[in-house]
Amino acid sequence: MDDSFKILEGLLRFAGRRHGVITSNIANIDTPGYRTKDMEFKTILDNSIIELKVTQPGHINPAGEALDFKEIEEETGQWKDRNNVELDREMAKLTENALFFEASLTMLSTKIRMFRNALRRQ
Repeated sequence: MDDSFKILEGLLRFAGRRHGVITSNIANIDTPGYRTKDMEFKTILDNSIIELKVTQPGHINPAGEALDFKEIEEETGQWKDRNNVELDREMAKLTENALFFEASLTMLSTKIRMFRNALRRQ
C-alpha cells in the first residue's frame, strides 16, 4: 500500500475534528466572553505524510510522521458581551468543512476501488 491512505485518513480526521470545533462555536453563541475557535488547515499540509524519494541532491527532504492539529482562536469583532460568534460565518465554515470531508471521502473511496480492481485482475 502507499502513503495516500494515511494522508486521506488524516484529512478525514482533520475534517471530523474541525466539525466538532465549529459546532462548539455555534453551541456557545450566547455564552458571554466566548471566543470562536477553528482548526488550521495549513497544519495538516505542513505535517502531511508524503514519502518522497531523494534521488538528486537538490530534492526536498521527506516530511515528518506526526499529524498535529492546532485549534486557533479567531480574532474578529465582538458583541457587547465580548462573544465573537457570528452564526452566518460559522454556518459557512460548517458547509465548507462538509464539502471538504465529502471530497476526501470520495478520494478515499476511489483509491480503494482502484486497489480492488487491480487485485481482481491479477
